[in-house]
Amino acid sequence: MKTLLGIALSVLGLTWAAPLAAQSQDGATVSSLTLFAGTASGLWRSTDWGTTWERVRGRSPGASLDAIGAVSCLVPLGPQVYVGASSGLYLSLDFGDTWRQVSQEPGCSVLLPSRFPLADATLFLATDRGLLRSSPDAFARAEDADRVFAPTALSGPAVLDLAWPGPALIAATSSGVAVSQDAGQHFETPKGTLPEGPVTALAASSYYASDPALLVGVGTAGVYRSSDGGTHWLAAGLAGREIHDLYWLGPLVYAATDAGVFRSDDLGVTWTPLNVGIEGRRALRLLFPLAPEAGAEAFLATDRGLYWTGDGGLRWTPSGEQLRGETILSLGTFPAPDRSVNVKRKK
Repeated sequence: MKTLLGIALSVLGLTWAAPLAAQSQDGATVSSLTLFAGTASGLWRSTDWGTTWERVRGRSPGASLDAIGAVSCLVPLGPQVYVGASSGLYLSLDFGDTWRQVSQEPGCSVLLPSRFPLADATLFLATDRGLLRSSPDAFARAEDADRVFAPTALSGPAVLDLAWPGPALIAATSSGVAVSQDAGQHFETPKGTLPEGPVTALAASSYYASDPALLVGVGTAGVYRSSDGGTHWLAAGLAGREIHDLYWLGPLVYAATDAGVFRSDDLGVTWTPLNVGIEGRRALRLLFPLAPEAGAEAFLATDRGLYWTGDGGLRWTPSGEQLRGETILSLGTFPAPDRSVNVKRKK
């Protein structure tokens, strides 16, 4: 099917590129054909781009993942793979084969590293009690050091989503939007007023320092848009919908909602439903594994399995029988080499 995508992609202004391969230290091929999925019952991995899936249990002498609990956070960073579960934070240094527990902090809504993890080992852990930050200095002293998390200035409200476009760190919380200019030491609440309800999803301009644009999902009020860092907000559609995830890809915005997937090419003025193949599913998370180089291929986490599209969401097909019926909470894959920042939005 992927060889027939040219016509559809040209209509969308998108391109598709084959996954790129890397080599592990022992010479075994480890490529971006590898995907991870976190479910309510544990961690799963596919090494054939979602065709088949196997439960990740952890090889000896590492930690067993049999009782890891719900996996709601995933961050693959080359050979390092972080997993946030209800039982704590786990780390693999060999692409997901062996694991050890590096923190006992329970629960995780978002796990966010620096945009430059090789130079900055900061790791934020969002929880229902606030935002925690790891100690990068302690971690840098030894490759196998445990992660030590300390509270940030954002304590109390549940942190439901994070964006770190730099230098601003933006948090979507159960009580609104908070912004830090110093990596979590201080937070300010933008003056703009949003409808009542938790801010459940967040997408920020990649050029936030010069273009402080935000999109958020608020309770059942739909999507709201700000062009000035939250000082003013405008309704941006999908009123009455629960927004579980927002993905901003160049001129396109995707929303994963309780009524499936929607796409807007005008920053929320109008939305197009993209639900062929996922009728009746709650869309929970979106993963565009080849973005920003290509935006046609995506994986969708739902309340009843994982789905794949090769045409920007026009049609969805199940990804792996093993995950059929599972509630998918998180998705991740290895970033491609030399990945650039997101395409700048059209104004």
